Amino acid sequence: MFKKMPYYVCKGAKLKCSMGDSQSELKVLPGKFGFFCGNDMANIMDNKPMVNIQPFGQCQSIANPTVAAATAANWGKLQPMPCIPNTTAPWMNGKTNVNTKSFPVLLSNSKLMCMWAGTIEITNENTKIKGQ
Repeated sequence: MFKKMPYYVCKGAKLKCSMGDSQSELKVLPGKFGFFCGNDMANIMDNKPMVNIQPFGQCQSIANPTVAAATAANWGKLQPMPCIPNTTAPWMNGKTNVNTKSFPVLLSNSKLMCMWAGTIEITNENTKIKGQ
């Protein structure tokens, strides 16, 4: 079985959270280094909520306090609430031997955990340069 080669990730990559109901777009702040194929390249520290990681529509994780409260008020029937990402750790699986802005670059197979039990994945990396 062949594994799909990971690609480098740039600004504008599409993201999906397992607990959200819509996709989002990765925001990467411009910097002196890290410009690649016409876009700013992402690194593992591009994980800041509402700066790099935008909301994913409605959150349906009962670990999210607003969802838990709304669900309790709805007699226990799941009540999704607006997503407010809560990402505190860096992305996992960056390319450790290639840095941009002093941190490992982000690859298309990288994952980010939300404190509300969601797993954030890259669905479209916005580049076609392989990060072997």
